Amino acid sequence: QVPCAPSQPAAGSESRRFVNKHSKKALKASLTLGILLGMFFVAWLPFFVTNVTQAVCGCVPAGFFDVLTWLGYCNSTMNPIIYPLFMRDFKRAMGKYLPCCRRSGEPRPSAISLSMRNSNSGPRAATSLKNVL
Repeated sequence: QVPCAPSQPAAGSESRRFVNKHSKKALKASLTLGILLGMFFVAWLPFFVTNVTQAVCGCVPAGFFDVLTWLGYCNSTMNPIIYPLFMRDFKRAMGKYLPCCRRSGEPRPSAISLSMRNSNSGPRAATSLKNVL
C-alpha cells in the first residue's frame, strides 16, 4: 500500500462538495428511473402475464383483458407528465417549444430558426483547429 500524502483542507472540501453534488444528481436520476420503470412494470406486467395466460388456457375474460390493455395505455399517457416533474432539461425544452408552457418573457422560436437548427444547411462559421481549440 502506498501511503496518502496529507492533502490541503481546501482541496479536500472542494472534492467532497464535488462528490456530494454528483451523488445527489445520481440519486435523483436513480429515483426518476425507478419511478418510470416501476410505473411501466405496474402497468404493463399484468397485461403481458394475462396475454401469456390467455394463449395457454384461454380462460381470461375479454373485459378484463381490455382493462389491462387500457392500464398500459394510461402508463404511456403518464410519461409526458412524469418527465417534466423530475427532469429540469426536459421541462426547459417543453417550455421553449410549447406555447402553453412558455414563460411570458421568453421569445417564441421561429419556424425558420428551428428548421435551420435541425438541418445541415445554412450559414456556418468556418471550422478550423483554431476555432475548435
